[in-house]
Amino acid sequence: MEFRHAEAIMHLMGQTTKMHRHNIDLLIREHEVFPGQPPLLIHLSKRDGQSQKELGERMRITPATLTVMINRMQKVGLLKRVPDPSDQRVTRVFLTEKGRIAADAVHEALRVTEEASLAGLDEEDKKLLRLLLGKVYNNLEGFAVFNSGDKN
Repeated sequence: MEFRHAEAIMHLMGQTTKMHRHNIDLLIREHEVFPGQPPLLIHLSKRDGQSQKELGERMRITPATLTVMINRMQKVGLLKRVPDPSDQRVTRVFLTEKGRIAADAVHEALRVTEEASLAGLDEEDKKLLRLLLGKVYNNLEGFAVFNSGDKN
């Protein structure tokens, strides 16, 4: 049987994820939050004042990528950097008031988009979807570790 990418389940998942992100981006654009930035706002809204190193590890992004993201968000007034008082080599990142408002908007956009995405699914459907997606995620996580040789 020939593999048809356009008909593949993973292709549909990718397209669904893109549409999900697109809708969230539209909902938060007025807050000067751009693609890729919502996870940083979410992490800081859960625990403000994390170091750049902690944020990079939690978000699984490189220090250079995080630095560019923080610079852009600081420029529009969403974040501020503050030297750690006990270790001047460490910089902590904090939400500004504008950043807190934007983080709240991100949380609301996620809630609204989740609701719209799952419209027409009953609780049993949602439970099954969550279970199946969890299995796919675990398969891919194991596949990546196995193929990278990194067992951590």
